[in-house]
Amino acid sequence: MSTLTDTARATGPRPAGGIGQSVRDSLVVAKRNLIRMSRIPEMVIFGLIQPIMFVVLFSYVFGGSMKIGASTDPAVYRNFLMAGIFAQTVTFATAGAGAGIADDMHKGLIDRFRSLPMARGAVLTGRTIADLVQTALTLLVLAIVALLVGWRVHEGIGKALGAFGLLLLLGYAFTWVGALIGLSVRTPEAATSGGLIWLFPVTFISNAFVDSSQMTPWLRHVADWNPFSATVQACRELFGNPGVSASTAWPMEHPVWASVIYSVLIILVFRTLAVRKYRSATA
Repeated sequence: MSTLTDTARATGPRPAGGIGQSVRDSLVVAKRNLIRMSRIPEMVIFGLIQPIMFVVLFSYVFGGSMKIGASTDPAVYRNFLMAGIFAQTVTFATAGAGAGIADDMHKGLIDRFRSLPMARGAVLTGRTIADLVQTALTLLVLAIVALLVGWRVHEGIGKALGAFGLLLLLGYAFTWVGALIGLSVRTPEAATSGGLIWLFPVTFISNAFVDSSQMTPWLRHVADWNPFSATVQACRELFGNPGVSASTAWPMEHPVWASVIYSVLIILVFRTLAVRKYRSATA
């Protein structure tokens, strides 16, 4: 009996060993996902093409017809646009996170991970960290493209890095939404669709592509309290770009703090829900 007990303890799952083990397990899973991404380069390439297309299309197709303040200068609109494109890019990573987790679920990989002696949330945390690294790479390439089309930073490198930090925090928060969606559907295709459907109203009912002061009053109110808009407004302030519209809404008056608070709340809520769903999910 003693031998069987010892064997079960050696081979069966054991409870999490605190924060240290959780961090180690999360980094191991993140490394696994990064290696997987590097072996499928088209995932990274396609992830870069879409935001670059948005930059070019919005800048040169709509730039001359958009009014920012009192100006319809395409160069002004390009500088106004980039904070919105950056924010849209990091939030659209949600669909990829959801599809990746749904694919692991569909293949039974999540069940195998759950049977291992590892921290409960390490699989999801590792996945979101890997997605964050990919998002950072995409932002770097996109910033270079933005500079080529005329976008400029006017408040110094320190504030610019702070803006990119807010963007990555928002992107990380939204990947937890994607993780919950990926655990809640049966196929990667459903996760991709589910991850994009709600993102379109979130990103377009905002100040990302048009000045919210030009919207009808009720729609502007929705846009001004949108967490996405807070990050866009904060980035425009930190980059020194045009289009920082005056508003009495608290997130627009204190966009940096609002961006941090919104992102942290999203992480806390959706990480809790995703980990709970992970414990009960089946392939």
